[in-house]
Amino acid sequence: MVSYLVVAAAASEAAYVPDGVPVLVAGIGKTAAAVSVARALAQMPDLSDLVLVNIGTAGALRPGLSGLHEPVAVLNHDISADAIRALGHDPRERLELRSGAGPVLATGDLFVADPELRDALALRADLVDMEGYAIAYAAAEFGVPVRLLKHVSDNADEGALEWVSLVDASARVLGEAVTQLLAGREPALTV
Repeated sequence: MVSYLVVAAAASEAAYVPDGVPVLVAGIGKTAAAVSVARALAQMPDLSDLVLVNIGTAGALRPGLSGLHEPVAVLNHDISADAIRALGHDPRERLELRSGAGPVLATGDLFVADPELRDALALRADLVDMEGYAIAYAAAEFGVPVRLLKHVSDNADEGALEWVSLVDASARVLGEAVTQLLAGREPALTV
């Protein structure tokens, strides 16, 4: 029987997760997320039936993107990957999450509220957040399957600074997505 651990960066993103579902509030940014997930997984006696579900908000990097998405890949957008490769190391800046069509999520510690940065990121990804890559990386290191469910809260521009007033609408959709997973149904993703 599958068990779920829901991971969110902020409690406000997980406000509508059904009662009784384990929720880890990992904190904002890649470091907090990776450490929180690794600590939680290291303390669990049995990971064999666990699926990690990262829910959270994301900024749209392209016009017209809205709704709930499950990325097919996530990339670490603010690492100097080319320089690390030049030094002879693999930066693992892109993690494949599932097969098929779908958006690519860019994760970085930069809060994207600048149209120029957004447009540069849009050359490589569709959505942006601050934790997804770190959560997926930590889960992979423990051999735990992970699903990322991201709801577009803003357009990764000046409007992103209103995140506090936008998060509740996203949290409602994310809570319903978790409810669907628990019932054995796939969440209704935006195409």
